[in-house]
Parts: sequence; C-alpha cells; structure tokens
Amino acid sequence: MTAPHFQAHYAHWPRRLPHRIEPAQTALPHNLMVSAQRYGAKTALAFLGAEFSYDMVLDKVERAATWLQSVGVAKGDRVILCMQNCPQLVIAHFAVMRANAVVVPVNPMNKAMELAHYITDAQARVVFTTSDLVLEWDKANASVPADERLAHVISTHFTDVFEPQSTGPHALPEAWQSWITARPDVRVSPGLALHQWTAVWTHERAPGPLLVRSTDLAVLPYTSGTTGFPKGCMHLHRSLMHNSQATTYWGNGTHQSVALSAVPMFHITGMVSVMHSTIYMGGTLVIMPRWDRDLAARLIEHHRITHWTNIPTMVIDLLASPRFAQYKLDSLVYIGGGGAAMPQAIAQRLLDMYGLVYAEGYGLTETAAPSHSNPTDAAKQQCLGMPFLSAQCRVVNPQTLEPLGVGEVGEILIHGPMVFEGYWRNPEATAAAFVEVDGLRFFRSGDMGRIDEDGYYFITDRLKRMINASGFKVWPAEVEALLFRHPAIQEACIIAARDAYRGETVKAVVVLRSDHEGKVSEQDIIDWSRANMAVYKAPTQVAFVQSLPKSGSGKVMWRHLQEAE
Repeated sequence: MTAPHFQAHYAHWPRRLPHRIEPAQTALPHNLMVSAQRYGAKTALAFLGAEFSYDMVLDKVERAATWLQSVGVAKGDRVILCMQNCPQLVIAHFAVMRANAVVVPVNPMNKAMELAHYITDAQARVVFTTSDLVLEWDKANASVPADERLAHVISTHFTDVFEPQSTGPHALPEAWQSWITARPDVRVSPGLALHQWTAVWTHERAPGPLLVRSTDLAVLPYTSGTTGFPKGCMHLHRSLMHNSQATTYWGNGTHQSVALSAVPMFHITGMVSVMHSTIYMGGTLVIMPRWDRDLAARLIEHHRITHWTNIPTMVIDLLASPRFAQYKLDSLVYIGGGGAAMPQAIAQRLLDMYGLVYAEGYGLTETAAPSHSNPTDAAKQQCLGMPFLSAQCRVVNPQTLEPLGVGEVGEILIHGPMVFEGYWRNPEATAAAFVEVDGLRFFRSGDMGRIDEDGYYFITDRLKRMINASGFKVWPAEVEALLFRHPAIQEACIIAARDAYRGETVKAVVVLRSDHEGKVSEQDIIDWSRANMAVYKAPTQVAFVQSLPKSGSGKVMWRHLQEAE
C-alpha cells in the first residue's frame, strides 16, 4: 500500500505538466531526422565561432554511419566514444546509433590503465577519440588479449571543425592554446587501423536502413561502485527518450531554446538533459569543450543562452570572476543542475540579481540523469526536489525495505521509464540493484535520504562508498584497484577529505612494501596516480601508515578511517 506522503509532492506539481508522459516509441536517431526536416537551415551546433545547421549535422551523421557500416559495424555492436565536448562528439554519437549500434561513452580524462577495461568489457572494436588521446588508446589496446583488441580508431583534431579565434566572444582562453589547437601526428601499433575524422564524415552518404527500435540497447555508459572496476549500464532508446522529452518539458524548452553545453556530454547529464533534449526540441546547442568561466559568460551573452544545466561549482566560479559585472546574462530563463548541493548564498544571489531560481536535481547513470528535480514554480534550496515526470520513489529501511514516514532516514528507491535495464554482462550486480515494492521493480540508489511533509526529497548520507569531487563521482574501490598496481604499495584505502573548492577530495591511506619504505614519498604516489588515472580520481593527499584497521574477517575497516578523517 503506497503511503500518502509518497504522493504529497503532487500538491506542488507544476500545473502546466502532467504527472507522467508516454515517451515517443521511436529510436533516438529519429529526433535528429525530425528536427532536420523541420528546421534544416537552423543552427543546431555552435562551437567557438563555427556553426552547423541541422541539415549539415544530419548529413555528417549519415556519412559517418555509412562509414561505420563499411567497416563491419552492425546492429547491437558497441562503439566507444571518448572525447571532450565538441561537434564531433555529437555527430559520432548519433552516427553510431544511426548505424544501429550502441554508444559506449568514456571519460577522456581516463588513462590507458583504465581504458583497457572498456575495450574488453564492452567487447568493442571501434573507438572515436581526439588525436591527443590516440596514444593512450593504443597503449591500452596493446595491454589486452589479442583476440579482444580494437580494430579501428578514428582520430579527430578539435581544429577540424573550427578556426581558432584571437578576439571577440569566441577568443580561446590562454590556457587552452596548446591543447585545443594541437595537431599531433600520431601513429598506432600494427593491427590497429587509424582513420582520420575528415575521411569519415566526408564518406559517401548511403546508410543502410534504421533497424533499431525503442526497445533496443542505445547507450552503455559505465558507472563504478563498491566492487572495483566500472559496470556498464544498459539503457534502451526508450529510457533516454523519456528523459530527453521530460527534461524539455520540465524546463519549458522550445525549438527557440539555446542551451549551453558546459557539462561533459560523455556524462549522462550532459548527454541526456543537454544534448539529446536540445536535439529533440530542435534548439541550438552552444558547446564548450571545457569549463572556463569567462568564456562561458561571453557565450551566454553572445548567443543569448536561455537554458544552462550545470554543476554548482561552475556557478560559484562564474560569480567569483572579477569581470562578472561586465557580462549581460539576462537571456537565461532556466538554470539548474546537480552533482552537489548548491550553497544557499549562491542560489540567493542568482535570485536577487536575475530572478533565476536554481533548480537542483538528482539522478544517477542508472536513471538517465534526473529521477528527481525541483520545479522552478516551487523550488526548495539544497533539496533533491520531487520525483521527476513518470517516476515513483520511496524511502525505505535498507534492511527490511519497509516504507518510512516523513522525516525518517532510509534508502531512496526509484521506479520509472528512465531506469536502466541492468548491468552489462553482470547478472549478479543487476539482481542486487533491484527490489520489488508495491508490486513494482525499484532501483536501489544506495543513497540515504528523507522526505519532508511536502513530498520533497533530501539526501543525508550514502550506503555506498563514494567521494563527490566537484560533482565527479569517485568510487574508492576502483582507485584502490588501480593503486595496487604501484610496485611500492602493499595495501591502500581510499577515503574522502574535505576540500574548500571541490567539497571533497581523494585521500589515500597507504601501507608501503617493506623494501620500499623510505624510498618512496607521498608526492611520488600522487604523481604516479595522476599519470595513470583520471585526474579527478587521483589522490591529492597521501598518508603512509604501518597497517590498516581490519575486521575479524580481514576486511579493511574503511569507515573507521573515514570517521577519523
């Protein structure tokens, strides 16, 4: 029996919206096709002074899809996509799906030691990446068994699609000059075919029929957890379609909307709530390859950005710019995001200066981004919001699954069309991730929270070990598994440490092998970590200890170390 407080939020629901929607029954590539038919000459993508119309984007997508099919990519095959935000990412993403294949988005901050897992676990044979990352993929490929290796890597330079600007609103930040304009002449090992992006998107345009449906696998984003290496989350076209449509409606989006793509589109939020939502509505996507506060402000002003989904640290950074007062940001009509709590003082500044309500939301890779969000009509600060369109949520006792009342802290459960199907090639993890409540299949978020009397959700703690560094989720078990490859490390435990800017940062508590004591410094461990794993995962603090606290069964008692920290 559903407790009344699980529906209390409907009293505050936006009157303009239904409680649930029926997502389109077509596959995601149809969204681009329809928008191109409706708004062919309209700018779909804007990138550092370059603009691509919907007709141009569709043309490049179908040419790249034809190329993929020419090298043997077929329905259901997994294709890796690993790059910073750029038009090539959007085009490759839709090209993979247009070729009836599955997108495997990978964080470009990862190093070869991490990348090897995506090759073998996703069973991929093709990767799209940028020229600065080709050598990392080549190195990763060489480390895996010969029969599991990549066959093709498509390399692109950022400057394949734009001319570096020296002045004006698209002027590159000085710190970007080297990496974004670089055109390295890369080579790869025998057996791995290297292709240039310019040849792929100028290939003949003759794609085979679109075979995928709403019930087919669309995207395989990876998420880490408590047991080491990342797990692939199986999202069908229909789950991403639902949240693409729902995000559009929730934020009052139309084909006149102009969205700033500042959060990474390899991440589920940037992919669904920004890229797919904008393409679905026929809006314009203004793309930033990386975050820079002054470039963001210039782009908002120049392109008259209306919608900006972000993480709170971006807003904090922008408001701290000494040039902030000179920018005109009055075009914004919607601003929101998640990944971390928005400080109340910053949210109040946005409200006082621009009349903007920062709409905080909550979601996971497993829920295609939002499972909860604050309506701008009735938002609460430092709150996850209410269950999103079509979602049903519960707070339950994590041991007994008994529903809890208002104000009681328990595990947040999520049910709805945005929830993934399960973990790729991991039935045990899938079985553990779902429970049945009220006859419905709920996903166990692993986050502890409570519901207030209005039906809004608040997060209080985590059941799972996780560090939140500026909105990036760091899973200690994965970092520990990588650290054990260092020849000097006997044991390691990863915990969170306080950080004034990032909120939390990564700390490694390390036991050295006896023959390395006095020969390896804390900074040596930090430097090795930065060279072998994504920078946001790499420990910024290291403490050497003689032993780690352990339970009677020999398990490291990480919580004791965390509480001491």
